[in-house]
Amino acid sequence: MTDIRRTILWVIFGFSMVLLWDQWQLHNGKKATFFPKPEVAATASAPASSSSSVSAPTPAAAAQANAVPTTSAAVTATPVQVPSSAPAVSAALREKIEVETDLLKLSFDEGGSLVRTEFTQHRDMVDPKKNMVLMDQSNSRVYLAQTGLIGGHFPNHKAPMAFSGERSLKAGQNELALRFESAEMNGVKLVKTYTLKRGSYVIDVKHEVVNNGQASVSPQLYMQLVRDGNKPEGESSFYFTFTGPAVYTDAKKYQKVEFSEIKKKSAEYEKSSVNGYIAMVQHYFVSAWILPDGVQRALSLEGVDIGSSLGDCCYRVTMITPIDSISPGASKVVNSKLYSGPQEEKVLEALSPGLDLVKDYGWLAMLSKPLYWLLDQLHSVLNNWGWSIVALVLLIKIAFYWLNAKAYSSMAKMKAINPKIMEMRERLKNDPQKMQQEMMRIYREEKVNPMGGCFPIMVQIPVFIALYWVLLSSVEMRNAPWIGWIHDLSAPDTLFGTIPGIDMPIGLLPIVMTLTTLLQTALNPAPPDPMQAKLMWFMPLIFSVMFFFFPAGLVLYWITNNILSIAQQWMINTRMGVPPQFNLPKFK
Repeated sequence: MTDIRRTILWVIFGFSMVLLWDQWQLHNGKKATFFPKPEVAATASAPASSSSSVSAPTPAAAAQANAVPTTSAAVTATPVQVPSSAPAVSAALREKIEVETDLLKLSFDEGGSLVRTEFTQHRDMVDPKKNMVLMDQSNSRVYLAQTGLIGGHFPNHKAPMAFSGERSLKAGQNELALRFESAEMNGVKLVKTYTLKRGSYVIDVKHEVVNNGQASVSPQLYMQLVRDGNKPEGESSFYFTFTGPAVYTDAKKYQKVEFSEIKKKSAEYEKSSVNGYIAMVQHYFVSAWILPDGVQRALSLEGVDIGSSLGDCCYRVTMITPIDSISPGASKVVNSKLYSGPQEEKVLEALSPGLDLVKDYGWLAMLSKPLYWLLDQLHSVLNNWGWSIVALVLLIKIAFYWLNAKAYSSMAKMKAINPKIMEMRERLKNDPQKMQQEMMRIYREEKVNPMGGCFPIMVQIPVFIALYWVLLSSVEMRNAPWIGWIHDLSAPDTLFGTIPGIDMPIGLLPIVMTLTTLLQTALNPAPPDPMQAKLMWFMPLIFSVMFFFFPAGLVLYWITNNILSIAQQWMINTRMGVPPQFNLPKFK
């Protein structure tokens, strides 16, 4: 039994060291040695281009937002070309239409494409003095929302459009309408109307297709999100969050796709549907195009080369819907919604079925969602996310009190007989077989189960993993203060600054977490095997290094759990007549 447990501990220890080394390499800008993540750098080889990709872009082509999507076979087989009457226009010369509401600062280009979204209520991950920018078209970021017509020589997102409407939401005004109208192409005119609302990140988008020609037309409307394959700036290397496109349909539910899968043309997802959405997801934020249920749409994920200064770029997720035949002098309207904002769970749930799934809870979503609900209820009372975390952990500890009591009672019994075990091991150290038999005899006589303290704790592990994901994925933690020096629960504690050269933050919370973990280890019965005893001291120290890089909210959660566990263990040991003693390590 002892040999097996020691082997298991060594395996866990070795694997932990491998993971820790990989994360340290990633934090310092190097490639992971053992488990490299499939990320796409700006200098990576060109993504798998669609038929609209440009293999060697000219200067004029390099200024374009990106290629017009090829027409999906699920909708039509008609090949599509960029209209010749919509010549390439230098991005530097194109007018930017800048609009502002109470929550958003938006920029549109002359084609009516959304090329920048800035959130006035959220701070930048790298520079807290700046607002958070999600969509952008710059030297360091490509992230755009585009729409247009295909299926013929029709206006697309490259076609210049005339803008009309106010550019800011005035006091007392609840809505702001932005109208972009194209010139006629083959007698067809496209009018895009974006309606912004006070207090909302949801944009209502109306596409009106007007046929002023002499013949009926059957165009198709595409909506797409285009993004480079780089991780958001400021992301920690010590925990992994998903960045990339996602598709949702009722048939196959939520399907997120890695950039690397698109690059290798191995992405699997639903290609057509009459419901759902397309999205571009990253930590805390999301952009999504949503069509009404019942509207036929084809879905595609592709790699495209837009001639960006970032190098080989980019990736797009596209939704194409057919428009019924439009007679001369008639028009058709397609209504849709564009969301670009934080992953606020209640807002996403109300906007579209399954949209809340972009908030990544890992594989324990069925536990994480009720935990988030409880955390949100506590916040409505306490009005502080830090104290809400403390209160939530307290409630969970109360719920699992009897399981914990059983575990700590078993540990107390083990601690009481530990001197007898240690004496026996010293006496029979040259006879391992007899030592094992004698140990099992002592356990039977004392009615002690050496694994009795493990099972009750293992039952609780999924709950605390789920809570970990709740705290990691909840945008409410961004820029949320707790007390004193903690001004952002989503950022590492840096009370004492950082270590030069390795940029390791040094904060008070991780130090307290390390001390409480060591105290908890000291209160536990020392393993009979000296090697196991040393390992039980090394592992908390090693894992504690990672917590210096973790968000303050997560560290606060671990500290609260540790302190409550120590208090309960101390109380149970005292009640059972086993005074708490510190089993300090003995290193030779």
